[in-house]
Amino acid sequence: MQLVVFFDLPVRTKEDRKNYAKFRKALLEDGFAMLQFSVYARFCPSDEVATRHKRYVRDALPPRGAVRMLTVTTRQFEKMENFIGPRKTAPEKDPDAATFY
Repeated sequence: MQLVVFFDLPVRTKEDRKNYAKFRKALLEDGFAMLQFSVYARFCPSDEVATRHKRYVRDALPPRGAVRMLTVTTRQFEKMENFIGPRKTAPEKDPDAATFY
């Protein structure tokens, strides 16, 4: 399954930009990959693992902004259609589960 994090964070002040960078860095350090500028996803082999990473995201939440998390199955994630410009691209594949233990 994939844990997807969507976020809209303010970046008007220096403090806002610092909080944005800190949150983004926390996602990357926890194994999330950027799908789009404010959309990150991470492979989770089970509900228990997804719950652990949801807790990590909650602990890293910035003081302002909107953050959403969604868990989708591998099958659902692979049905996503991706377009870069007018061309369709191949969907992201789940990495080998063995790399996450």
